Amino acid sequence: MTLARLVPTSVVGLILFFLAFPIVVVAVVSFSSATYLTFPPPGFGLRWYAAYFGNDDWLKPTWMSLWVAAAVVVLATILGTLAALGIARLPRAMRIFATGLILSPLIVPGIVVAIGIYYAYSHYGLVGTPIAMVLAHTCLAVPFVVTSVTASLAGIDPRLEQAALNLGATPGATFWQVTLPLIRPGVLVGALFAFITSFDELIVALFISGTGAVTLPRRMWDDLRFEIDPTIAAVSTLTIVLTAALMGCAHLLRKRSQA
Repeated sequence: MTLARLVPTSVVGLILFFLAFPIVVVAVVSFSSATYLTFPPPGFGLRWYAAYFGNDDWLKPTWMSLWVAAAVVVLATILGTLAALGIARLPRAMRIFATGLILSPLIVPGIVVAIGIYYAYSHYGLVGTPIAMVLAHTCLAVPFVVTSVTASLAGIDPRLEQAALNLGATPGATFWQVTLPLIRPGVLVGALFAFITSFDELIVALFISGTGAVTLPRRMWDDLRFEIDPTIAAVSTLTIVLTAALMGCAHLLRKRSQA
């Protein structure tokens, strides 16, 4: 290999190592036999995975996160898809304004969004309830669905919908039989990102989860503050595996939509 190729390859390798090293450390520590977080571990085993699956203090927040994420997927997918369809039919100036408004939760710092949601929900007594978590996470997840569905809509030939309408199909039938099948990969990708957004979210959960809607990231945060053992490494590893699997599915769906 020549020097001209060796240098870029080495730089890329170092960058990948820099990015992946914390994840590797967490994964290795999760199999540690030690009582505390130590690296490298003195021995290996599945002790901390057993501690996670056998402890309701961990399983209850996990089920709460899964329940909230599932509800967020349904709401965000419906709202995000409808929003993308509406934005696509707006004049250009209004389209830019509406898109910027919907994507604002991605632009505004998370702490600002969390403070705003906390004050709004506390006024209605929603803080500390699962409903508050679902509604807040839906606000954060909708922009991902809108972005994904909008990208799929951009690849559709508008003459297909016009042809269906000219042949007598109602707008509803045109959507279900023409538009939706064509944008389905984008909708599914948006749904996956909505799930990941909700399942991994921490900042808003710190403000509004209270004691009645403790999610898994919030439980991990509390564990880091009050007790440190490798159980959190095991939970983190499982979360990374789940997120990676969902990202892989999203990648496959994107490739399918572009094929």
